[in-house]
Amino acid sequence: MRYFRKKNTNTGVDISPLIDMVFILLIFFMVSTTFVKDMKIDIERPGAASASPASTKSIRIHLDRTGNLYIEGQPIKPWMLQSRVRDLLKGGASGQVLVITDRLVPAEKLVEAVDQCRLAGATDVGVATEKEAG
Repeated sequence: MRYFRKKNTNTGVDISPLIDMVFILLIFFMVSTTFVKDMKIDIERPGAASASPASTKSIRIHLDRTGNLYIEGQPIKPWMLQSRVRDLLKGGASGQVLVITDRLVPAEKLVEAVDQCRLAGATDVGVATEKEAG
C-alpha cells in the first residue's frame, strides 16, 4: 500500500496589495487636503448675527490687541500692508481678504487695515467673527 503525501497548499491571505492600497490612499488624502494656517495669537473675535463661513483661499491678515499686523505669520508695518496685499493678489491669490482681529482693537486700526486692502485691489474684504469657519 502506498501512501501519497498531500501537497502543502498555502491557504494564507496575501495582504501586501492591501498595504499598498492604504499607502496610496494616504498619499492621495495628504496631497488633496488644504490646510488653513491660523496664527497662534490670543484673539477674542467679535460676534455677528450675519456671520458666514470664509473661503479657505482668502488672504488672511491678523490684527492683534496691540495693533500689530501679520500676513502669513510674518509681522508687517501698517504702511507695508497695501503693497504686500497687492503683491499677493498679483501672485495669483483670490481677491478675497479676511481680517482676523481682536474685539478690543480700536475701530480706527481696523478701518485702516480694511481700507489698505481695498486700495490694494481686493474685491471682497471681510472681518472674522466668532462663527467664522474655514
